[in-house]
Amino acid sequence: MKIKKIKSKIVNLKHGKNCTIIQPVNIYKSKFGKNVFVGPFVEIQKNAIIGKNLHNILYMDLSYGRVIIEMMPNLAPNHIKRIRQLVREKFYDGHKFHNVISGFVAETGDPKGTGVGGSGTKLRAEISGTRFTRGLVGMKRDRNNPDSADSQFFILLGDARHLEGKYTAWGRVIHGMLLMDRMRTGSPSVNPDYIVQMRVASDRGR
Repeated sequence: MKIKKIKSKIVNLKHGKNCTIIQPVNIYKSKFGKNVFVGPFVEIQKNAIIGKNLHNILYMDLSYGRVIIEMMPNLAPNHIKRIRQLVREKFYDGHKFHNVISGFVAETGDPKGTGVGGSGTKLRAEISGTRFTRGLVGMKRDRNNPDSADSQFFILLGDARHLEGKYTAWGRVIHGMLLMDRMRTGSPSVNPDYIVQMRVASDRGR
């Protein structure tokens, strides 16, 4: 693995505050043969997880940066137990975002990349009163069967209140939504974005 040092950089956050970024970027070859840059804006990432239970934090690395998801075990304990298991098995590594609709949703978690595959284990719905707003992470399922969720999940790119009470919500993006907005749209797109790797934050170093 090569380490490339990047000089200090002042960036302006959307809240109007300046933040100094001093960051090493890890560069390595993915199985797709491309150089992958993992860990942009390290200091901002660290701030996103301060005080959080790392057992409930997922690092989802894309080819152009890291998205951080906070799982919510109080809402969907069985879903989170299964997702954590799949992540530790490296099940999601290399999965495409097979359906991306600008301003609405990005879907992944299908090893076939078609939207009809899964891990082979079905989950009973765990419906809550959570608001389905931008950044929410929920479980995809068959439209006519609420207990058919498997491994596929979606991240909302905008508010979708019409989905409330119909789908299981299990997490929320706490860092990296601007990266999600960069995704190529389509079902699937001509050159879909994909998950380079997905890890539980508390497992780092194991």
